[in-house]
Amino acid sequence: MPTDRILIARIGAPHGVRGEVRLFVFAGDPSALVAYGPLTDETGKRRFELTALRPAKEHFVARLKGVDTREAAEALTNVGLHVARDLLPPPEDEDEFYQADLIGLAAQTAEGEAFGTVVAVHDFGAGDILEIAPAGGGKTLMLPFTKAVVPVVDMKGGRLVVDPGEWARDETAPPEADKG
Repeated sequence: MPTDRILIARIGAPHGVRGEVRLFVFAGDPSALVAYGPLTDETGKRRFELTALRPAKEHFVARLKGVDTREAAEALTNVGLHVARDLLPPPEDEDEFYQADLIGLAAQTAEGEAFGTVVAVHDFGAGDILEIAPAGGGKTLMLPFTKAVVPVVDMKGGRLVVDPGEWARDETAPPEADKG
């Protein structure tokens, strides 16, 4: 279920008092962000042009056209920057994919049982997390996107295999009918 825009960076807190921002880049080549031209927010309505980008310790520092004060930079904290998918190179082999491509994939257990559907991919700082809507309904589950928990990603087949552990299987089990 590909999307036409891909999240490529997220604006962090301001850096200094002249409008620069911390930028967390999700691209393999961070310098390409400048070459992509204007980036958009998640709605596609606001456009941002990077005029400068430099590495810092655990992030980058960026200057955005028209953002000249700390207050203007603060207003952009946590805004995601997206690029048109057609500007990105295609994955080089079948084991590579964009995280956005995971959304909508069917999640199955190693035994082939339906587990749910991937509804989002999150990164809260400690690694990627898949949010999965259970096949039987109910609240979504968060599973770490690691090789141990997600040993197979089959893009052509539109599925991934999960080994969620017993706690997650218990959470996704349909409620038993009243026995009265």
